[in-house]
Amino acid sequence: MKKGPESGTWPLAGVPGKLAESNPDNNRSGGASAKEKVILSSPGELENAQLKPSRETPRKKLCGYLNKLGIKGPIKTWKSRWFVYDENKCHLLYYRTAQDVNPLGSIDLSSASFDCKVENGEGVFEIRTPNRVFTLKAISKQAMMYWLQQLQVRRWEFCNAQSRFPVGSSQLVNEPLVDRTNVVDSEDFMPPVKTPTEVVGLKAASLPAPQTSTALQNISLKHPWTEIQNTVYNICVSKQLRGNNGNIFNFSEFQEHPESLDEEQEAEVEAGSAVKEEIPEDGRLESRVNWVRKAKWMNSGFLGLAEELSRERSSMDKVSVLQQQILTLTEEVKSQKELVKLLHKALEAAQQEKRVSSMYLTAAEDKDRLELVRHKVRQIADLTSRLEALEKEKKELEQMLALRDSHIQELKEHVQHLMEKNHAKQEVIMALTEQMARELSDPLQEANTITAETLYKQQEEIEHLKDDIDAYKTQNQFLNSEIHQVTRLWTSAAENEKALLMKCACLQARNCQMESKYLTVLRKLQETVPGLPSSDAELVRNLIQEALQWDVKEGAEEGLNLNPVSEYDEYGFMTVPDYEVEDWKLLAKIQALEIKSNNLRSQEVVEKPLRDRWNSVGELSPSAELKSLIRSGIPVEHRQRVWRWIVSRHCSRLPDHYQRLLRQSKSTEHPACRQIELDLPRTLTNNKYFSSPTSQLIPKLRRVLLAFSWHNPAIGYCQGLNRLAAVALLVLEDEESAFWCLVHIVENLMPADYYSDTLITSQVDQRVFKDFLAEKLPRLTAHFEQHQIDVSLITFNWFLVAFVDSLVSDILLRVWDAFLYEGTKVIFRYALAIFKYNEEEILRIHDNVEIYQYLRFFTRMIVDGRKLMNIAFNDLNPFPMKLLRNRRTMHREELETELCELEQIKAAYVKERAEQGPQDLQEVVSEEEEEI
Repeated sequence: MKKGPESGTWPLAGVPGKLAESNPDNNRSGGASAKEKVILSSPGELENAQLKPSRETPRKKLCGYLNKLGIKGPIKTWKSRWFVYDENKCHLLYYRTAQDVNPLGSIDLSSASFDCKVENGEGVFEIRTPNRVFTLKAISKQAMMYWLQQLQVRRWEFCNAQSRFPVGSSQLVNEPLVDRTNVVDSEDFMPPVKTPTEVVGLKAASLPAPQTSTALQNISLKHPWTEIQNTVYNICVSKQLRGNNGNIFNFSEFQEHPESLDEEQEAEVEAGSAVKEEIPEDGRLESRVNWVRKAKWMNSGFLGLAEELSRERSSMDKVSVLQQQILTLTEEVKSQKELVKLLHKALEAAQQEKRVSSMYLTAAEDKDRLELVRHKVRQIADLTSRLEALEKEKKELEQMLALRDSHIQELKEHVQHLMEKNHAKQEVIMALTEQMARELSDPLQEANTITAETLYKQQEEIEHLKDDIDAYKTQNQFLNSEIHQVTRLWTSAAENEKALLMKCACLQARNCQMESKYLTVLRKLQETVPGLPSSDAELVRNLIQEALQWDVKEGAEEGLNLNPVSEYDEYGFMTVPDYEVEDWKLLAKIQALEIKSNNLRSQEVVEKPLRDRWNSVGELSPSAELKSLIRSGIPVEHRQRVWRWIVSRHCSRLPDHYQRLLRQSKSTEHPACRQIELDLPRTLTNNKYFSSPTSQLIPKLRRVLLAFSWHNPAIGYCQGLNRLAAVALLVLEDEESAFWCLVHIVENLMPADYYSDTLITSQVDQRVFKDFLAEKLPRLTAHFEQHQIDVSLITFNWFLVAFVDSLVSDILLRVWDAFLYEGTKVIFRYALAIFKYNEEEILRIHDNVEIYQYLRFFTRMIVDGRKLMNIAFNDLNPFPMKLLRNRRTMHREELETELCELEQIKAAYVKERAEQGPQDLQEVVSEEEEEI
């Protein structure tokens, strides 16, 4: 007779087998996703396979029985559950028994933490997920530590595997992550715990589930449908096994080779517990699966208890199992006997009632029936009287019982009092005896007066303290390990997130550059439209129209999240201004894309460190470091606070001054009121807060300008102040703060007469700027002189309104940051930097008309604010304020002299005209008449 395979699997007649293996990659995604497939093999194939030892030891499956704390309202009960770890999802699935196919639930370990507290008891630990805390209990402390260590290892491996980027990812992101995930955790906070094979692993599936006090206690009331499915499935399997028993194993072989049972046991259990975890989809495998289920059922003790006991348990295990079965059967017999007694009593009552009914029905006359009824009435009356007597007797007995209870209670109290007296006397006797012994004994015997009982208690307490110390040491070691691993996981996740953000920023920047290049190509084609064929020209126009009408929201709805162009920035400025000329529209959109691309590229390298430096700044005070920070640009979240601090340093707010000016403007109309109303609709038309007369900041701007016109009557109102006040309102939001910011600019930063009727100081600054331009950029100055270009026609407005409506909002606010802190020299620096930024482009133009056209919009083509800032504050140094003041004084004297000469010429001309008297208009001949 041929011996079965050593693995413990037995051949099934008529079914060709394959090698038994576990294939976790083919697991199903349902309730049994964590369980293994088993494919049976023929003996020959298996023997051949076992001749070749595997190079890789298969990993042990993490599974076993644990008690789970169930909470239903105020009731807390421990329920036994079969737990299985799912390698693919990092979930811990739990079942009611190892034979169930559908899990009752799962615990997500990828974002969970583990904890064990000595106060909770031996073997109790917690799994904390973001949504819930699961309290579990192992059979021993060793089993608990094994579960915790294994769960930590599985969580670490899963998180590291998830953090790796797929092949083909960007080298910028992928390489550092690979280095990080290959780091081995060298900190051994706890020694590895030996595997408790009797309670953990597939072998534990063959052992009976832990018993509970009642059968209903272990049933999950929260998952009734799953319980029903598992129960029906187990019943169906049992029926199939009963219908085919006797054809599963070759029992003669089973008895002939008993020495191979120990080797075959683990494979049989592994096959049996794995088959019940997945329902095969292929009908041809049904007979194989049923065969394995029959094998597991036979091994579980229902049909072959003696064989299993002889193979798997020692003599003590046999006795304990048999005693448990005897107790169970005894309890069932008792309950059956009580049920029989109740049924006998019910049967007797029914028979008595039947006899009475028969007599009543068999009576011949109504008189006899009436006599029976009367007899029944008398019986009822008699029973009623007896019942009343019994109730009365019951009440008397209850009273007597109460009296006896009170008497017994008094006796107990008396006995307790006597015992306390006796105990006190014994203590006095013991104290006197010890005192006498101490007086009679020598000094050596006094050191040994501690009784044996006291010494035993102290030793027992010391042992308990040692156990507590060991438990707390183990808890401390595990918590250190958990904290270290969770910190490593958090750091890895943070680095991965940072790398993904950097990669996303790079992709967004690249996308912006591609769009910008596409729009630049369209603009070049737009310039050549007149020379193209009609079909090509129409195609170019359609492409330009589509590019201008593209909406970010439509792209977002389609899932295109990489397009960074938004309609407005943080302060309400349009990122793509709505120009009427299509050429300018394309330039504006190109510029917006380039700015966003530069911002994205510098986000992690420049902006984030700068923001961190600003976050570390506490109380503001003038310093070289603060000056450098302000020049680099103030982040949006800090700008309002810094501007308020700068203004408050130079302007002392008068209490109720602004409100008094508002009341004055309401009571009396200022002469500049009409001009203010005319300029309001023309203020920052590219900002949504000022774009229409009904915009929300228009009334605030009106009040600020009227208050300033009453505050400084010498200036009143000058065109350009509306733009300065509007920018202050956008940043500071409070209109009174914006008013004092305007006062600080006009009265402290700008020289006197800068906004007077003659604008004399503004003209002086233009001459000073031309001197600086000739010194810093001589090639550009010579180019302008060659083509007779007067740059003051372009730069005059820059100085008057501090670049408002000239630079894009992001660069404009950086200029204002430094301008409010340092003064007007910042305007000179940035004006020179703008020409330096575009110097090469200007030098390539050799027509004065084209140069003027380019100078009209070339400030809008500046997209790199960092480069412009470096030119202004690094490349153009030195730039002392003393030199600026000296140049202003010199040119003011020259300008005043020229104005005096002009006034003299004007006066002489008026005098000459007055002396000549009125001329006859008929003598005046026009040039056209002379030509005729």
